[in-house]
Parts: sequence; C-alpha cells; structure tokens
Amino acid sequence: MTAEVVSVGTELLLGQTVDTHAATMARILADCGISCMRRTTVGDNLERIVEVLKGALGRADLVVTIGGLGPTSDDLTREGIAAALHDELEHVAAYEERLRKMTAFRKLPWIESLAKQADRPTCGRFVANPNGSAPGLICEKNGKTVIALPGPKNEFNPMADGPVREYLEQLQGSQVIHSRILRVCGMGESQVEEKIRPLLDGENPTVAPYAHPGEVHLRVTARAKSREEANRLIDPIHEQIQAVLGDALFGTDSTTLEQSVVDLLRDTGSTVAIAESMTGGSLGERLTNVPGASDAFAGGVIAYLPSAKIGLLGVAPELLAEYGPVSREVAEAMACLVRAELDTTYGVSITGNAGPTADVDRKPVGLVYIGVAGPAGCEVSESQFRGQRDEIRRRTTQAALVALRHTLLCASRG
Repeated sequence: MTAEVVSVGTELLLGQTVDTHAATMARILADCGISCMRRTTVGDNLERIVEVLKGALGRADLVVTIGGLGPTSDDLTREGIAAALHDELEHVAAYEERLRKMTAFRKLPWIESLAKQADRPTCGRFVANPNGSAPGLICEKNGKTVIALPGPKNEFNPMADGPVREYLEQLQGSQVIHSRILRVCGMGESQVEEKIRPLLDGENPTVAPYAHPGEVHLRVTARAKSREEANRLIDPIHEQIQAVLGDALFGTDSTTLEQSVVDLLRDTGSTVAIAESMTGGSLGERLTNVPGASDAFAGGVIAYLPSAKIGLLGVAPELLAEYGPVSREVAEAMACLVRAELDTTYGVSITGNAGPTADVDRKPVGLVYIGVAGPAGCEVSESQFRGQRDEIRRRTTQAALVALRHTLLCASRG
C-alpha cells in the first residue's frame, strides 16, 4: 500500500510555520507498513487543493491531508476532498449541536461559520477530536482512502497517534516498516559511509546515512510482519555497525549526545563543571536539559569578557595579555580553574570567536579552543568551524561534548 501526505496552508508556503506534522505522519505510516511515496504542500486555494488531491489519488492508495479543517473561509480541505473524490458535502446536524453546546460551555459567542465544521463528504466519517472543535475525517470511495487531520499540534498529535494509527494498522494488517536510528559522533558522513559501505547494499534491512550538525545518523530499516520481527532483522546489522564504528556510535533513536555524556558521568561516578565564553551558557543548557543531570553536573561559569575570566575564574591577567582570550593557554587555564573552583572530577572550557568578524586579536571567525581538565591532566583541542554565528556555537558545544565523552571513555578503560 502506498500513501501521499498533503499539507494544506499558505502559512507553510510563506515559511511562517514549519511543517513538522508531515514528518510525524510519515513515521506513523511507516510504522503501519505503508510506504509514503510523496509529500506535497499546497496553499489555501480550493482549485489548487483539488488539483493536488486528484494527482495524489491517481498515484497512491491512501492520501493524508493535514490542516484546513477549521471554521474560517480559508479552511477548504473538506471541500477539496469532496471535489477530488467526486462526492458531495453533507451537513451533520447532530455534530453542529455538539459544537453549539461546546461553545456555550466555554461561554463563547456562537458564530455561524463554526457550523461548517459539521460538514463531511457523504463517503466519510468523523474522527473524534477531544482537544478542538474540528473533527478529523476518514473518507473511503472507489478503493481510495483520504484521511484529513487538523493542523493545531495539540489536536493533530493525539488524533494521528491514536484513532488514525489504529485505523491504519487495521488497513494494512500484515506488514510494518520499522526503523532504528544509530547516532554517530566524532566522524564525518563520508568517513562513516566508507567504513560501513558493504552494508549499504542490503535490501532488508536497508542502511542509509544522513548528516546532522556535528553528528551522522544511520537509519536501519526493516520490513516484517511485526515490529518484533523487524527488530530481530535489525539487531545483527546494528551489531556489525557497532563493531566497525566502536565508540563513535553513542546512541540509538532519541538518545542525544548530552544524554550519553551524562550517563557516562553517572556510570563512572564523575562530576563536571564548565567555563564558557563564546557559547554563553549553551553547553550548560544542553547538559541540564537531561533529566537527572544534577547527579553529575555541578555548575558553570559564563566568562564572556576578559575581565570576567579574571574576576570569576581567576585567569591570570598576564596570560590574557600575552596570548589573548582566544588561545590554547587560556582554554587550559579556564578548564583547570573551573574544575578546582567547583571541586569536580572534570572541568570543560570553551573560548573562541563565533563572528561575524575577526576579534581584536585578529583571531579568525570560527577559531575555537576546547579544554577538558581531569585527574590525568588537561587536553586542549583547536578547531576551525565554518558557518554563521549560531551554527559555529552549536558545533562548538557538540565538539565539547565529544571531547568530554572521549576523555570519560579513556578514563574508564584505565
């Protein structure tokens, strides 16, 4: 069975709203063994909506629409579905009465346009929406199915992952498509691909690499009769990749690099403190986003100006004067001093120039020094990152986590 996803909304085309729902829907389709062959975005125009839906219905067995089910004049998905299926809209008086009671309960005035949410194609049925006024739709005609979902996140997610998922599982019945994401750090995409190249030609499971900022993800996908059977197919491929990539493979699926670092700190009974300059607290934020980070993270110092490095951390003025704030020597001092100040096993420091221009010492944009101080001494790495300011800062926190993780793994092996 094949499917297409059609996102409806001019705000999506204008870039005012980021369409995350289509990706969610694609994952749900895959979980249910349905191949999503195409995703389309169309604005709030009835003629174009009908055109897109007719094209999708000509190619796919199932079409899922997202958005355009509200009460306003630019909510045209119901009308578009009816026209694409050569059907008529019918008004469900009982649902209008429900809407009236809901509006009265919320002490809101009744507006006649709200009643259009009680319309549906004659071949369709409503999908309950406990979090909003617009119901979803499941329409079946001439061997084709159209599912319509609302756009607001708090309405879309429960409906898509609840009754719609249940319907799709019954519709497909005999097969699932299940993926496991293997997450890699400290290696580039081309390097990872070269190491696992023999595994890229498999048919079931398949392995596909794709790059993220500072990481590489490997998607291992299997088709099977159940998720359990798919996992049994994926497990040996996972083991082969682990054997080839070793420590570079830090987690699966939703495991973040910061989560893996906090877990390592906990497992080894270690603690860490950080001293940040150019990243302004971003590394600390990533670590404290991990639940239970207080078991391992003692705190941090944001020492942005040279005077703050002197006053908050105790960096020697002579060191700053001789080498400048963006230097290997200052990074080492920051890491050692914050470790001592907060009495932790490890200290991590970041100093660099995120741009957009070279600093007063003519240090180029993207030049970064990261220090990791611990019982065995202090290691400082130098990097030259490219990109805009935000990207450089993100890559820097990623590199700092990679450096700390490397130190922890080395220490755990003695």
